[in-house]
Amino acid sequence: MPRRAHRAGLALVVAGTALIAVTYGLVRLAYGLYLPEIQADLGFDAGVAGAISSGGSSAYVVGAVLGFAAAGRRFRGLVVAAGATAAIGAAGMALAPDVVPFAVAALLGSTGAGLASPALVRILQRGLDDGRQAGAQAVVNAGTGPGLVAAGVLAFALLPQWRLAWFVAAGAAIVAAGAVLVLERRASDVRSGDAPGTESPATATATTTTTDAAPPGLVPPLGWIAAHRWVLLAALLAGGASAGVWNYGRSLLADAGVPAGVSAWAWVCLGAGGTAVVVTARPLSRLAPGALWALTLAAMAAGTAGLATLPGVVPAALVACAAFGWAYTAATGALIAWTAEIDAAQAASGTALLFVLLVLGQAAGAPLLGWVVAAHGYGAALTVAAIGALLAALPALPALSAARPSRPQEVAETPARAQGSR
Repeated sequence: MPRRAHRAGLALVVAGTALIAVTYGLVRLAYGLYLPEIQADLGFDAGVAGAISSGGSSAYVVGAVLGFAAAGRRFRGLVVAAGATAAIGAAGMALAPDVVPFAVAALLGSTGAGLASPALVRILQRGLDDGRQAGAQAVVNAGTGPGLVAAGVLAFALLPQWRLAWFVAAGAAIVAAGAVLVLERRASDVRSGDAPGTESPATATATTTTTDAAPPGLVPPLGWIAAHRWVLLAALLAGGASAGVWNYGRSLLADAGVPAGVSAWAWVCLGAGGTAVVVTARPLSRLAPGALWALTLAAMAAGTAGLATLPGVVPAALVACAAFGWAYTAATGALIAWTAEIDAAQAASGTALLFVLLVLGQAAGAPLLGWVVAAHGYGAALTVAAIGALLAALPALPALSAARPSRPQEVAETPARAQGSR
């Protein structure tokens, strides 16, 4: 039975990782990857591109809030909804004859990512023993990195046929969601030892983990908000700064004359950089969360600025993308550790609020940077984004003198765990 349970749990983790990889890497964050070809075919400018991205971020937040609210009892329905919205949104983008239906489909597709993470938290609780859940959550939620790599490889193979790439993403969403549903039932049955379709008391009463920010407690008390004012501001600013690379990074490379097949590797580097956080987590765990935040935001600024200033130097541009991917992913882990250090009792609701603000920052930053693109070009927009990243590092400064180093094992897990949470 233990070996059978291990195999069933491993298969569930693989399926969950695939669902995160698809909903985040192949759908939500692939918008900026295909943006140059989409703009050329559908005929809209950078301002409209930023507005679409902003709407997608807002739709993601709505999906995440609804997902956290429903994950306790309707987790299977959330998996269906995540797969369906991602698939229908991706297919809608592939079929869109002009910008309006494309924008509607893009918003729907982004909702799938928001629905997926809360559902998978609950599903892994049911399907895995308590001792394996934390590690499994980290692996599954780190699926965004491999998803970005897959998106870049897909673009390299298919561009300029961007519509076909969205069809592939739609099919992958259906397959991944179906696999999660089938394997969740199998893992739960094996774990409980009951007949198929039953639920053991242990799984029925499983508690939520740090990343499951289900109400009540979605919004922390006012005292918590006051204590976290610098962290909240930092998350909002970082989200706005990150919108530069996520939305206009490849457009900048295309504008600099980099061939489409070569510039697609920028997304591979973004994903590889994000995945590399798993390797660097242990040495970074020796830093206090405030110091880690300042370091990662400085690295994000450096990666963004490097891409802005050297877009035509392909090796430098790809290194800059990898640095940005690493910095963004590590920064999300620093946010979790930072809020847990200030008030561990409110860590779950605090994490949910921080990631809502992070994505709302992206929603605000995308149209603002789109306006800068229209007025001054892609290089200027990413330069503004790099400055924004430096500003986002400043709120950590008051915490540096008072912060104490967190436990190594705690911080080592959080960057990878956070990867699928935004």
